[in-house]
Amino acid sequence: MAKSVASASPDVPASAGTFAIEGRLVGPGQPAYLIAEVAQAHDGSLGFAHAFIDAAAEARADAIKFQTHFADEESTRDEQFRIKFSRQDASRFDYWKRMEFTDEQWAGLADHAREKKLHFISSAFSARAVELLERLGMPTWKVASGEVLSPGFLQRLAKTGKPVLLSTGMSPYAEIETAFRSLRDAGAPVAILQCTSRYPTPLQEVGLNVIDELRRRFGCPVGLSDHSGQVYPALIAMARGASIIEAHITLDRRMFGPDTSSSLTVEEFALLGRTRDAIAEIDAHPVDKDRMAEAMTGMRDLFQKSVAPKRALSAGTLLTRDMLTTKKPATGIPAGELERVVGRRLSRDVLPDRVLNWSDLDEQGE
Repeated sequence: MAKSVASASPDVPASAGTFAIEGRLVGPGQPAYLIAEVAQAHDGSLGFAHAFIDAAAEARADAIKFQTHFADEESTRDEQFRIKFSRQDASRFDYWKRMEFTDEQWAGLADHAREKKLHFISSAFSARAVELLERLGMPTWKVASGEVLSPGFLQRLAKTGKPVLLSTGMSPYAEIETAFRSLRDAGAPVAILQCTSRYPTPLQEVGLNVIDELRRRFGCPVGLSDHSGQVYPALIAMARGASIIEAHITLDRRMFGPDTSSSLTVEEFALLGRTRDAIAEIDAHPVDKDRMAEAMTGMRDLFQKSVAPKRALSAGTLLTRDMLTTKKPATGIPAGELERVVGRRLSRDVLPDRVLNWSDLDEQGE
């Protein structure tokens, strides 16, 4: 994993590098925190929403994330569809209405997630949603890319003291800086996620280089919120030290909804989980190369080479370079000593199917 990098801004503390979500450390040197993003993939079905919780647990996620929408609180009939996909919703407002669950249903989803050892997260898009999710004891806040320019909303989240995960899919650095400082100054631990708000995101626009720049500028946990629908960005981001990975998850690519093409299947998300665990295992056991080489003595003898004759030679032969080669194993005269053998005489007959030992040579020069 990447080591903590100090911020380029002198008033951004490098100590902001790690925080905990219900005891799970998130930040440099920790295993990547994996968020399975459901969003509206449940298509308004409570049963599907619960099925996604089971799938996320199966896929080794740390958290499952929904979006809590209340149409009357956050939208109007002027809002246009991002993707015109629905035959049953006359407007995007109607779609948000159909995505709503009751407070009791949200509580049931949160309980189910906890039963599966998952952190329950849902992006809030209104004050009502914030109040509901706070009552449910949600351990961290996820700010969607469209809410970066909502300072009052951000401060409301920060005042809870819980960590805030900030997506940046439509924002330049100046907006990210403003949002980050607003949250940090209000006392909230902050992580920033590189994100590109295209669905699906072409690989050319994923922007993993931005993760490095966010780390340099802000000195906080950084990661990737990915909409590519491919495993590669998340895998590469983890290998490069991303602290958080969020990726959409789908039960099947034939499911209905606007985000299916931007999602990973359960099996693909499970690959992220296995990779996260493998990286953590490797990083937890750094190798001392010299000590490892010492432990490989038997293997070295097996795979390395010794000096050997190219053909049968008689005792008393003066050895020249063209008579010699190197062959396995490394139990005779080391291959690196070949030039020391040239010009020596054999003390006994030798065959090309055996390596040479110092005892095969006369005592001259030893």
